[in-house]
Amino acid sequence: MELHFHRPRAEEAREIAPYYSLRDNKTCDSGVIDTYLWGAYYDTKVAVAEGRALLLLMRNGEEYFSALPYCREEELGKYFGLLERYFNEELRKPLKIYLADEEGVAALRLTENLSYLVREEQDFRDYIYDAEQLRTLPGRKFHKKKNLVNKFTKEYEGRWEYRSLCCQDKQLVWDFLDRWYQNRSQEDLESGETLEFEVKGIHEILQNCFLIEHRIGGIFLDGRLEAFSIGSYNPREEMACIAIEKGNSEIPGIYQIINQQFLLHEFPDARLVNREDDMGLPGLRRAKESYNPVLYERKFMILQKSFAGYETELQDVYEAKIAVQDSGEGRNEELGA
Repeated sequence: MELHFHRPRAEEAREIAPYYSLRDNKTCDSGVIDTYLWGAYYDTKVAVAEGRALLLLMRNGEEYFSALPYCREEELGKYFGLLERYFNEELRKPLKIYLADEEGVAALRLTENLSYLVREEQDFRDYIYDAEQLRTLPGRKFHKKKNLVNKFTKEYEGRWEYRSLCCQDKQLVWDFLDRWYQNRSQEDLESGETLEFEVKGIHEILQNCFLIEHRIGGIFLDGRLEAFSIGSYNPREEMACIAIEKGNSEIPGIYQIINQQFLLHEFPDARLVNREDDMGLPGLRRAKESYNPVLYERKFMILQKSFAGYETELQDVYEAKIAVQDSGEGRNEELGA
């Protein structure tokens, strides 16, 4: 079977979106939105196999890698094998997968397969929260968060509001991003390239918002957008996935209020919330831990050992991990939490 990989067009989003929830998967990548948000950064290409599986091909310079196939669990082995053959025969490389979901690794029994190196990527585990807790902030463990929300609502009473945003509001978001990007890039110039791709990805989503399923909402203060969040919903897991969260860090409580209000208005029925990983960054880790996760979605690197070039590919793995951590890449910002 030949695979024909291509850059996914916005017009294809509705067609490929159902593949992401064909099997259990609690990672932040269990939805179509990240494929478009980070498509340019990873040079992401997709291929649909027999109308039953979605396969991804990504690249960082000369390094090629993939994700586990998006298909039904009982067919995972078949399409994993198809992906392996593509890497071996077409790319002449060992199969390499980053951030493979725990459920998929278990279904394939890869830890028992001597042909593969399987290593947990602890810095990239996703934080999973109880959605109702983040909506209501109950009890002592959320005391500080609730105080910040209450202080914000009291201080800005009558001056702030939450709005669900739509395609017609994209210029408001772009204007805010321009302000946010200038301030953020001054703080950390070395991560400018990553941020540029992130901003481009947000533009891609908003430019094609009728086509790419997502939800977006913002906090307005005195009529001006001061924070916004973008997310999607995984119906199989009843889980909201928060892909982007940006706020004016000079306003105390802005991150806490957008966090709560976004869930209240856009995901009132969600059971879980995935707020992605911390990439091993201490500040981001403290912020995410402070919201009291109920579990962590473990993710794994998978590398085929039974193919020439294994050692070279393994070195690329280490270099890629260091590069990500040094860049401070982050798809949602919660350092003000």
